[in-house]
Amino acid sequence: MTLLYTEVEEELRASVRGLLADRCRPDAVLKRVESGVPYDMDLWKTLSREIGVAGLLVPEEYGGAGASAREVAVVLEELGRAVAPVPFLTSAVLATKALLQAGEGDLIQELASGETTAALAVSMAASPYRPLPETVTVTDGRVLNGEIRAVAGADVADVLLVPVGTTLYVVRAESVRVDVVPSLDLTRPIATVTFSDAPGDAIGAFDVRSVLNFGAGLLASEQLGVAEWCLSTTLSYIKERHQFARPVGSFQAIKHRMADLWLDVVRARAAARNAADLLAADSEPAASRDAEAVGNRELAAAVAKAWCSEVAVHVAEESVQLHGGIGMTWEHPLHLYLKRAKSTEIALGSPGAHRDALAALADLPGPA
Repeated sequence: MTLLYTEVEEELRASVRGLLADRCRPDAVLKRVESGVPYDMDLWKTLSREIGVAGLLVPEEYGGAGASAREVAVVLEELGRAVAPVPFLTSAVLATKALLQAGEGDLIQELASGETTAALAVSMAASPYRPLPETVTVTDGRVLNGEIRAVAGADVADVLLVPVGTTLYVVRAESVRVDVVPSLDLTRPIATVTFSDAPGDAIGAFDVRSVLNFGAGLLASEQLGVAEWCLSTTLSYIKERHQFARPVGSFQAIKHRMADLWLDVVRARAAARNAADLLAADSEPAASRDAEAVGNRELAAAVAKAWCSEVAVHVAEESVQLHGGIGMTWEHPLHLYLKRAKSTEIALGSPGAHRDALAALADLPGPA
């Protein structure tokens, strides 16, 4: 195990960061949010075709890169730093993981190229540790009825992956109604998906705990990216902003606050990297069957998601305050990062849910 980044990972980071710096600047993200069409699908196609991010988790025999969760985590860090409005988490992570589990090769190939985008039809507030609510029914083996709320990425998905019980169904987007609803995170819309006699095909088994736990562990890396951007941006600001003829950052109280934030981010990086490293073994057959390995992956993911969720929110809130009046304005992009941090805090399990799971996994006694 190593928490350090490999040369390949650093090269991947440089490629993604360079493209985002050119195509996804904060002012461009804010402009898209104001337009009412936040997802930048042209950027998503470029990321998929030129860098291959859509197929990172996909094995080479299906046209993917055959990479691991470590590389996915690096991409998520960079997307978090840019609050990039692309469906990487929903399509290339959650949906792809579900398809790999179900063994659906043809659709995996379509996702790997980036030409097809998928969304896992579960609420973003769903927890890995609770059964999914049974809001969709299947009749005649392939006709779906019902609705699922707060689905992220559904409005730009070509295909929806719908868990019904322990079975995963594939439903084409044109067969359902997708209604975008108000969301705190303006860069990642959520929607209510309604199935009315929608035709679907059962493709395999679905284990909600393993898929959502995998997604939660990697979501911590996106939260790390959010926190890193907020910290570096605030550091630059307090060096330039002067008060009483001296930089704001020279005041002792500000130094202490920044030092505390830096320590939080360093710890978050360690937790997120540890989760990514252990989740990277998830695709190895032997590790997938080993109960101890599964437990270690779940434990690492719970630690990462619980810690990084709260760090991202805390650093973003402190950044808003340390920017003074400008941090409260719509024109400054800080509010986009704070909203992303707040929305991901409860996504795929709240910090409290992951701490409870951590206590159970570590066999710690509960409250008396």
